[in-house]
Amino acid sequence: MGALVAIAISFEYNTALPQMQLSWQAERMIKRPRTYLDWASAAPVFPAAKRAFLAALPSFGNPSAPHEEGREGRELVEDARTRLARLMEVKADAVIFTSGATEANALAIEGAVRGSGKALADIHILYLPTAHASSVKAIERLGKEGAQVEALTLVDGSIDLTALKAQVRPETFLISLDAVCGETGTRHDSRSVKRALQELKREDILIHADISQLPLVESIERGRLGADLITLDAQKVGGIRGVGALIVERHIPLRPLVEGGGQERGLRSGTEPTALIAAFVTSLEECAHSRAAFVSRAARMREGLVNCALAIDGALVNEGKVHVPHILNLSFTDRDTDYLVALLDEAGFAVSTRSSCETDAEGSRVVLRMTGNQERAASTLRVSWGPSTTESEVERFQKALTAQIAFLDQHAS
Repeated sequence: MGALVAIAISFEYNTALPQMQLSWQAERMIKRPRTYLDWASAAPVFPAAKRAFLAALPSFGNPSAPHEEGREGRELVEDARTRLARLMEVKADAVIFTSGATEANALAIEGAVRGSGKALADIHILYLPTAHASSVKAIERLGKEGAQVEALTLVDGSIDLTALKAQVRPETFLISLDAVCGETGTRHDSRSVKRALQELKREDILIHADISQLPLVESIERGRLGADLITLDAQKVGGIRGVGALIVERHIPLRPLVEGGGQERGLRSGTEPTALIAAFVTSLEECAHSRAAFVSRAARMREGLVNCALAIDGALVNEGKVHVPHILNLSFTDRDTDYLVALLDEAGFAVSTRSSCETDAEGSRVVLRMTGNQERAASTLRVSWGPSTTESEVERFQKALTAQIAFLDQHAS
């Protein structure tokens, strides 16, 4: 009898299983469409970048190898380096490929400081306190080892150039900033910082600018940026995650972070990822191609979102004096925005509360530094978009945002 029961149960289970799978698959098929509004965290891969990646995959040879397969890989890497140099208006050997912005920022900051030949105690670094964590942590690490580190003064979220001039000391060696704050979209002008240093006759001070968020909306020629060390990241511009670049001329001495095979002018040892590099530079070229049309459309999207948000009681916009059109940071005071993000995700919209690199933090470090308001920093929502985002998607998001905040308010304890 026991065997017959077991057979019956097995039959019923195995009969039901395909139905369960069919039900799950049907649910997936009828699932509402997704709208991705977290471009500041990671941009979708551009079709042209994907094509460039796939075209380069057959070139598997190590670019440092002397044989035909290696030479083919080297040719792809050097072609990409030349194209990126053309976009930046620098010499090709100023382009150093890295694994991403985090490594490029560390190489720029620590590499320049340690390669200066000066004792750490004799070096003064000014930095943007709202910069990406990879830059801030690198500078804090140098500070713990004896360097003099000091945060730049902010007014309304933007760099106070008058205060900057007063902060410069005889031993000031480096100023580090983000061209665009990835959390708030605030635009920081490294060219203005350079002009301030020229007025002080301190053009010996190096300027490091992380411009990872900039290429979607502005051209990236080194001359218009006025920076000596420039960071780029593929995943922010429609490339494939795992590659970035540091732009630095040969006359600036850097100490490598990792020793090895001596690739990338001896500054970044490790076999160059040929296909990733090809896709990365193609994505930057696509940014340049679509930029003008996107900026105009993005500004309209932002205006609509701001108007929608400010119609909600307790909503605040977190931004500096100048901002880019495709990143918007909002605070909805007295609301649990982590829960709001989950509700919006369920409704089909991908947004975030703050930088994905700081998801374990309690509230937004950036907004707290900008506003000094803990409540405001604890209730942030970041919305960001790109060239493939449509205005109708943003309009649908506005309706969802209003509805989900109303839901939160109705169920507030």
